[in-house]
Amino acid sequence: MEAWRCVRRGYGRCVAGRGRYPMFPHASKSLGRDWMTPWEDLQKCCWSRHISSCMRWPGHPSRVPYPYLSSRHFSLNWRPSCLFASRTQFQCCTWRSDRLSQTSLIHLSSYVMDSEGNEPSSKRRKLQGTIRRNWEYLCSHNREKSKILEDGHADPQCEDSENKFDFSVMSYNILSQDLLEDNSHLYRHCRRPVLHWGFRFPNILKEIQHFDADVLCLQEVQEDHYGTEIRPSLESLGYHCEYKMRTGRKPDGCAICFKHSKFSLLSVNPVEFYRADIPLLDRDNVGLVLLLQPKIPCAASPSICVANTHLLYNPRRGDIKLTQLAMLLAEISSVAHRKDGSFCPIVMCGDFNSVPGSPLYSFIKEGKLNYEGLAIGKVSGQEQSSRGQRILSIPIWPPNLGISQNCVYEVQQVPKVEKTDGDLTRAQLEKTEVLVADEKLTSRLQHHLSLSSVYSHYSPDTGVPEVTTCHSRSAITVDYIFYSADKESAAGSPGAEVALVGGLKLLARLSLLTEQDLWTINGLPNENNSSDHLPLLAKFRLEL
Repeated sequence: MEAWRCVRRGYGRCVAGRGRYPMFPHASKSLGRDWMTPWEDLQKCCWSRHISSCMRWPGHPSRVPYPYLSSRHFSLNWRPSCLFASRTQFQCCTWRSDRLSQTSLIHLSSYVMDSEGNEPSSKRRKLQGTIRRNWEYLCSHNREKSKILEDGHADPQCEDSENKFDFSVMSYNILSQDLLEDNSHLYRHCRRPVLHWGFRFPNILKEIQHFDADVLCLQEVQEDHYGTEIRPSLESLGYHCEYKMRTGRKPDGCAICFKHSKFSLLSVNPVEFYRADIPLLDRDNVGLVLLLQPKIPCAASPSICVANTHLLYNPRRGDIKLTQLAMLLAEISSVAHRKDGSFCPIVMCGDFNSVPGSPLYSFIKEGKLNYEGLAIGKVSGQEQSSRGQRILSIPIWPPNLGISQNCVYEVQQVPKVEKTDGDLTRAQLEKTEVLVADEKLTSRLQHHLSLSSVYSHYSPDTGVPEVTTCHSRSAITVDYIFYSADKESAAGSPGAEVALVGGLKLLARLSLLTEQDLWTINGLPNENNSSDHLPLLAKFRLEL
């Protein structure tokens, strides 16, 4: 007889219902930490309550039944969210109990902390260790020249010459300790010791030192840790650091650090998204934009604009997210603008709190967005349903923000009116007013930075979505490295765009992982990865 494991107290939580229910008709004595029960009893008392119909299987989209069950899907005090589009329950007729293998087990356990490991038993994994992240080379010349080390890490040394400048960029949300402690429900799967800052920071610093990127864009950098530990440690590794703390009482901010040996600093441009005179912009997120000069023999080498930000998280406030993005793009346009009207090469990193394919993501890559009729909660793609949500207003932000629908700073100009006949003058003024009104009422956003994403966001072998963040509630992609490049595909592969004159060529990127990969190492954070985000890393070439 096949056995199924259940919680020792004889009751669990039905994920399709709203409370506890007895699993078995008769009370059972506790036989220790866990105990076994015949499949027939579980089938009668659990299966009929549609436990299977609300599962979200790891590595698979919602509504797709898959015969895989693990301890993190069943719990006494936690039930996974149902991430499908509607509230209607889908039928489980395509997945029946008789299709399960004879060796399958359901483990139902609670988040009660034990005295030995001080960790949630329902999230404990036997497998410990690391998953290798390999370099994906997008340039055949670079693939042949690069040296691969035994641990899968590529030789970080870039080859500079008179006609090219190679450099690497890392974007990393290192998880502020204060935010971790304020949102402890997101880390129930973690052992308590791995969440302490004294354990986490050496791991984070080890990662940074290991990858040895020329430019670091860090998010959720806590101010007190930055001053006492992060900045001194990075300076000892040869970095110059610039930091912008969030406004208000928020304890963290964004930092951009670069190697002294590779760049000189031309300008520092912090961006505050909070505006006291604009009710829409009442959030404390910030951005930081640097203009860097490569240290190369060529005297006429172009500067490089590096931007870093952490946009608002709230999935239902797409209007704020788009406005914050427009403010960052306007600052980038101002800093990267050349006298001839073109832009110097741009690298834009950060946690954008938006998923691939969302309107906000598409706007960054395509340079245009018509948001007429778009629900406010659909902008970032984090929510599946737009039920009860209002539509984005036209325009999204008020005119006194000083940013046009082309995401550039507006220059207030007084129209020149010639002294002619009074009627003609009045007609000219009326025409001007109409044109201004039409511009303000447009629902089309634009920018002209020609940005591409370093990553394709899907596993090249399986097509399974890659993720950049993973905790107890979700595993999705929200972190990106965008760069300026002419959108010509190299070998027809997604994410492998190459640049012509004036842009950047993407040489390589550090591979990402899938949700299923991350749960084999206990999710994030864990013993070796001390943030709930993965670091993103890319290598670029600037043709001179």
